[in-house]
Amino acid sequence: MLQFVSTKGGGEPVDFETAILDGFAVDGGLYVPETLPGITQDQLKKWKGLNYTSLAFEILSLFIDRSIVSSEDLKQILHTAYEPFEKKEIIPLHSLKSRKDTYIMELFYGPTISFKDVGLAFLVNLVNFFLERKGEHLSVVVATTGDTGPATAYFVAGKSNIDAWVLYPKGLITEEQERQMTTLQQTNVHPVGVSNCPDGGDDLDIVISKLYANKRFKEKLKLSSVNSINWGRVMMQTVHYFYGYLQVTDTIGEHVSMSVPSGGFGNLCAGGLARKMGLPIKHLIVANNNNACLHRIFSKGLFTKKAIIETPSSAIDILVPYNFWRYLYFCVDKNPKKIKKWMHEFNTTGSVQFDKDTFERYSDGFLSNSSSDKETLDTIQDIYKTESYLLDPHGAVSLHAADALREVLGNEKLICLATAHPSKFPEVIKKALLTNALPKEATHQRIEDAKRLCEKVHLCDHSHLEEALMHAMEANWDETKGI
Repeated sequence: MLQFVSTKGGGEPVDFETAILDGFAVDGGLYVPETLPGITQDQLKKWKGLNYTSLAFEILSLFIDRSIVSSEDLKQILHTAYEPFEKKEIIPLHSLKSRKDTYIMELFYGPTISFKDVGLAFLVNLVNFFLERKGEHLSVVVATTGDTGPATAYFVAGKSNIDAWVLYPKGLITEEQERQMTTLQQTNVHPVGVSNCPDGGDDLDIVISKLYANKRFKEKLKLSSVNSINWGRVMMQTVHYFYGYLQVTDTIGEHVSMSVPSGGFGNLCAGGLARKMGLPIKHLIVANNNNACLHRIFSKGLFTKKAIIETPSSAIDILVPYNFWRYLYFCVDKNPKKIKKWMHEFNTTGSVQFDKDTFERYSDGFLSNSSSDKETLDTIQDIYKTESYLLDPHGAVSLHAADALREVLGNEKLICLATAHPSKFPEVIKKALLTNALPKEATHQRIEDAKRLCEKVHLCDHSHLEEALMHAMEANWDETKGI
């Protein structure tokens, strides 16, 4: 049976169910499989004609032992997860006319119209499956910079075995994203708007880490997480890399490059692991905005934290890409001592300069770029004018990075990931298109519906968030669990 271990080396190996329900490993590290399954070209050939959910079943089965989740149960979880998606293909690919062999992977046809639906649809339903079987209840706590929160809230809403506490930096996400959380009326969804977060979502992650470190509180409220610290998110996100590759290639073995708008490195971690499993991706492009946290890592070997910059691509306004540690673990011969040392160095000094050998190992096959606000807006405008196709700001960061690196990429096919529907960013779209009137492509019925609903939200200042959040969570637990 495949076991899961911590990137920091603490604790004993655990089974898949434990890794999923715990979220963080016991020592504060991230769970990873002891070994990554390898994919052969023969397997890829057999998968070539599969639809999205059938392909997901094949890939996930490599990580999930049948004694943990049966074949029938896995198929049912996948069916339940992706039934609400708008498009039959789940993830369509749009071919650009202005750029040869360039495709936009549209990851935003889930219920909250962002790519976070793709991972969370499966993960939340999987967690609920385990909890129902065990007769247990969990409290999940997530921080969001725009899209994780709405997706978590949507998929948790109404489930009797899960409470979701969804923290977001007030004023640093769009009103449209905020209302996707605050207009849900189910009693097990608890949005928390946090004011005065100088480092945005990273400030919230620090508080959540403190809650996990509080053993009494963690055990009482059965704390877990479904953001991308959870192995289930990263595992599920490997699927769309395989899916995109199989959709655009004519011959198995043909190389494809992929450009990914990046902040926390969760999506790109999945892409990197898919390539390590055997998917023929030539280049993975780290498409950063002005915050450039990942661009520094992949161009200078420098993991450091600087002051946050608000950009049009707000969901990737992230300073600490914690999933990078998970990918790095597989690049340094799965050596937890090195990961633990580097993490300690970063936590104490705020910076890590990787040695030449380590840099060459993890950067192999990666290119990176940092897009300015103007370049992001100009890309939206250019594609809309030339093709009548509207990108969201994160998709624009992805395409701009690919354009900037076009000479290095060569002639292989290119997939740019678009991670949200443009209707979530109306002010950015207006600014990019130099108009006060939104085009139809920048609207969505789900966003319009949320504008007319009452909001339900906890409000708190970051200066006393830990204490206030513990008070609210314990009060809710005691009342709803009858303690």
